[in-house]
Amino acid sequence: MQADQIMSAIFLLAVLALILPGFLSTNNKLKQFISNLSIWAVIVIFIIVTIYLIK
Repeated sequence: MQADQIMSAIFLLAVLALILPGFLSTNNKLKQFISNLSIWAVIVIFIIVTIYLIK
């Protein structure tokens, strides 16, 4: 692994650690949870693709 990849992974884990408690507490219903989880998955995939395209 390159240093850039490690830093990107650390950044994404830090963002996850900051967002996860609030995310879980506001998503009481399964349908809402799946919807919000899919939105976050799209955002994370977009960030990862953007990082790799810039290189």
